[in-house]
Amino acid sequence: MSDNRIPSDNELLARRFEAHRPHLRAVAYRMLGSAAEADDAVQETWFRLSRSDAGAVENLGGWLTTVVGRVCLDMLRSRRSRAEEPLEPLAGHARVTDVSGGADPEQHAVLADSVGVALLVVLETLTPAERLAFVLHDLFAVPYEEVGEIVGRSPVAARQLASRARRRVQGADRVGDGDPERRRAVVDAFLAAAREGDFEALVALLDPDVVARSDAGVNTGAMAVAKGASSFRHFAAVARPALVDGATGLAVFVDGRLDRTLAFTFVGDKIAAIDIVTAPERVAEREVTLV
Repeated sequence: MSDNRIPSDNELLARRFEAHRPHLRAVAYRMLGSAAEADDAVQETWFRLSRSDAGAVENLGGWLTTVVGRVCLDMLRSRRSRAEEPLEPLAGHARVTDVSGGADPEQHAVLADSVGVALLVVLETLTPAERLAFVLHDLFAVPYEEVGEIVGRSPVAARQLASRARRRVQGADRVGDGDPERRRAVVDAFLAAAREGDFEALVALLDPDVVARSDAGVNTGAMAVAKGASSFRHFAAVARPALVDGATGLAVFVDGRLDRTLAFTFVGDKIAAIDIVTAPERVAEREVTLV
């Protein structure tokens, strides 16, 4: 028997929303780097739509993109204030492989990397406003006027946010996709400077806007991060170069046990982000390849 029932206004609105869901989820995932958080952002966007006067919205797609952008911006700011880890961890237990005497580290890096994850890692080095401006304008062609409204800036300021983000992404692409040996050389120099307590050498290796994230919190700026790295001297003595979930990094072993990991993101020849994992349950989730 065919259903001749006339859909309610809410049902029609839900159908219109579902037509936009894939686009909204793509925006949210690139903003947040987490499928679960992206789904939460899309669901919150639906709640806001269902509570609004949808009949007065002329361009539903544009309206929804703006709303999901605002939701994601709030989530990014909240995450940063709580120093949460942005990218979803890999499930399982720490897998430590030593290829320092055999296999080609570059080959392992190529196999481990993917374009999507690489971009998300670079985006994590941006401020929430820079990230939103870049994702909405450069990836989804949202005009600067609308981006500015979301972040509370003028169109000119929104353009500047996107431009700064674009330079960092392009700079990271040049090294991230280009030369694992250069990344390894920078990390080796970082490790040597940390072991020697050479503050000036550490500052020289860091991007001025470097971000260091750990279970204890977030440090930003080359001076602050170099100061923190100076206190790493004890662990630097037992650290080894490694690929951490495919990223150039360091693995620290204490009494033969993997104690912590550091994963690095690069812009140009500078370290732009350091993700430090020390909590045992999170360390156990890393895939570590000694190189």
